[in-house]
Amino acid sequence: MSSVPADVQLPDPEKVLSEHSIHEIDEWLTRYPEDRKQSAVLAALSIAQHQNQGWLSTELMDAVAAKLDMPPIAVYEVASFYSMFETKPVGRHCVAICTNISCMLMGSDSIVNHVQEKYGIKLGESTEDGRIYLKVEEECLAACAGGPMMQVDHVYHTQLTPQKVDEILDGLD
Repeated sequence: MSSVPADVQLPDPEKVLSEHSIHEIDEWLTRYPEDRKQSAVLAALSIAQHQNQGWLSTELMDAVAAKLDMPPIAVYEVASFYSMFETKPVGRHCVAICTNISCMLMGSDSIVNHVQEKYGIKLGESTEDGRIYLKVEEECLAACAGGPMMQVDHVYHTQLTPQKVDEILDGLD
C-alpha cells in the first residue's frame, strides 16, 4: 500500500531522474527492507542534487518521493532540514566555512570576511559568474583540531589562512 495520498500526482521518476541516478538510488534501496524505502531518502536526495548541479528542484524532490513511495511533504522536510541540501540554484562549487566555537576561536570570522570581500558575496550567496556558492553557515564540520577549516565540494581544507583560501578557491574552475 502506498504512503502517498491518493489525491497527490507525482512525476514518473524514470522521466525526471537520470538513468545513472535511478541506478544509484536502486543500489541504496537494496540496503533496506522493501517496506522501509524511506530509509534511503538522504542518499536519494544527495544523488538527485548531484544530478542537478548542486540543488534540488521541487520536481526532483517529487520524483524522489515517488521513487521511495513517500509523501512529497516528507521529502521536502528532509531537504529543508539538512544543511547539505540546497533548494535553490547555487554556484558550481559549494564552500562551507566552519563557524563553530573552535574554528571561531582560531580565526574563522576573518576567513569568512576575506572570502566575502574578495568575491563580493555574503553568506548564502553565489558569485555572479556562478562559480562559488558560500553556504550560510556550517555549525561544525568535525575538524576542530585543524581550524579554521572549510569544506569545498566535500573536500576538507584545514589550518586556513587568507593566502591558503585564495590558492584553493582560485584553483577552482
